[in-house]
Amino acid sequence: MRKQISSLLLFLLVSIALQAQNYKLVKDIPYRTTGNEYALSRCKLDVYYPENVKDFVTVVWFHGGGLIGGQKDIPEGLKNSGIAVVTVNYRLLTKADISGTIDDAAAAVAWTFNHIAEYGGSTDKIIVSGHSAGGYLTDMIGLNKAWLKKYDIDADRIAALIPFSGQVVTHYNVREKMGLKPTQPIIDEYAPLFFVRPDCPPIVIISGDRNQELYGRYEETAYFWRLFQEVGHKEAYIYELDGFDHGAMVEPGCHILKEYVKKRFKK
Repeated sequence: MRKQISSLLLFLLVSIALQAQNYKLVKDIPYRTTGNEYALSRCKLDVYYPENVKDFVTVVWFHGGGLIGGQKDIPEGLKNSGIAVVTVNYRLLTKADISGTIDDAAAAVAWTFNHIAEYGGSTDKIIVSGHSAGGYLTDMIGLNKAWLKKYDIDADRIAALIPFSGQVVTHYNVREKMGLKPTQPIIDEYAPLFFVRPDCPPIVIISGDRNQELYGRYEETAYFWRLFQEVGHKEAYIYELDGFDHGAMVEPGCHILKEYVKKRFKK
């Protein structure tokens, strides 16, 4: 009898665990309802979330592509991990200006705060992340509070910022429109470095190998991290992924993100 009860208990526990890993994908949800045809077609997101789970962690994920290309995607390393992913398309510089692109990122994060509870998520567990251009957008809306304030969201409600190889000087494709080369950096209102502050959310800065990264991205982010130390930020971390170039660093970066989530939320 005891053996039968133990077997039944094991079966129930396994069933619950498997059920918790069932994911649902809701695609092409508009996060804007006004704007021109391009904005309305581009400003959509997907929600990938674990069913029958409450108060889960959500990662808002911005794709890379130099702000001139790319499509919303879910990194393989974040699938079936117990974490929800809100993956976002935003207007590109081919048909929009940089203010519109950053505003899209803010609007998508605001949508997540306003709606993720409908899917079972917690608004206290929203992490903003992305690769390359997506990392740049992560930093811009997390550090310059004005972008999210427009949508009545305090940027400091974000649980953590986790940029993957994000440019922290003014983005090179923004500078290209000014007639500057990628090797001619500037720091202005479109540079995350301009907005480093001691009271922003925890930030986990991830870079590929310094000898294989794009345009000295590791050195940029190392200076970024150093400024957080100088201003007294208590939860700024930096990782260099030896042996991984700009593109290949995404998957090992996802491991760092998931480990941060486990430690932060003790899962």
